[in-house]
Amino acid sequence: MVRTAHVLRETGETRVELRVDLDGTGRAVLATGVGFFDHMLTLLARHSLIDLEVRAEGDLQVDPHHTVEDVGICYGLALKQALGDKAGIRRYGSATLPMDEVLVTVAVDLSGRPFCVWNADVPRETLGTFNAPLAEEFWRAVSSSGLFTLHVLLHHGRNTHHIVEGIFKATARALRQAVEADPRMTGIPSTKGVL
Repeated sequence: MVRTAHVLRETGETRVELRVDLDGTGRAVLATGVGFFDHMLTLLARHSLIDLEVRAEGDLQVDPHHTVEDVGICYGLALKQALGDKAGIRRYGSATLPMDEVLVTVAVDLSGRPFCVWNADVPRETLGTFNAPLAEEFWRAVSSSGLFTLHVLLHHGRNTHHIVEGIFKATARALRQAVEADPRMTGIPSTKGVL
């Protein structure tokens, strides 16, 4: 079964075209106009092994907020589309990831129910043109449009770049587990019979 998706979103603020392949190799082709964000999306692709292509045009003269959020919406929609009915997947994934002084834990449940618990105090610092708290906006948009539960817990850390990068890497690793085919699972991984 091919597990790919293509999403196009056009608003008065942005135009985002995004493609994913859940069974990829971690390849990333990115052009969002926000350098640090492209760096994070590259890490997301590499550590999840989900191929990712993004072409985004946004009102960057205002700030990157709309672009980052709308890419998140599109990424969540693409995950949902590529997963189909979710038959045969692991459904759950989690990762605890160290990055220098940072330690972060992320857990996901591809439950069909959007919920995001963000317990990460990200310093209000700008990395390039990326305002670091936009990391939360991105992942809330992904969880909401992808209809899955996401928990992010920052145990400790000081360096803002490391904190944001640790969150992206840990979430990627958790997603990698959750979308994987489970050779022992037949059908939908839920007693309800639907996710």
